[in-house]
Amino acid sequence: MPSTQPRGRRRDAPPPRTGGSEAETLRGFLDYLRNSIAAKLDGAPEPQVRTAAVPSGTNLLGLVGHLAAVERATFLGDEVTDWQATFHAAPADSVADVLARYREAVALANEVLDRCADLDAPVPRPGPGSAPTVRWALTHLIEETGRHAGHADILRELIDGATGR
Repeated sequence: MPSTQPRGRRRDAPPPRTGGSEAETLRGFLDYLRNSIAAKLDGAPEPQVRTAAVPSGTNLLGLVGHLAAVERATFLGDEVTDWQATFHAAPADSVADVLARYREAVALANEVLDRCADLDAPVPRPGPGSAPTVRWALTHLIEETGRHAGHADILRELIDGATGR
């Protein structure tokens, strides 16, 4: 029997089943969104992945690069002096390069989070200045990643018709 799903459509993944604690719930939803972002970039074709499909200039490759910078700034303390620049991939960056950097940032952020037992404690990161609480950082990354996951959904569909998580 033929499939009734349109070409390029993935089945949506349901929200995660997380543990009972607040930290498990927050991390479960963040990982769910992170996986959605990585899936949107995985297999996206060149050069469309770096071509702006909307008047703001946003493109899928730059969007994922930006999220890697947000992960690193929030959980690793990397300083970002120009947030707008994080939305632009270098001409030599391939889909695989940007996806690898995003996955590396997520893995390093998770290593930091694995050491955090108290959501009210500051994120343990190097460098001067005050760090946000772990709760704030997780909530911010859920909001930031979720917002950009919606953008990524639209951009990927405009590129090649692929939809779903």
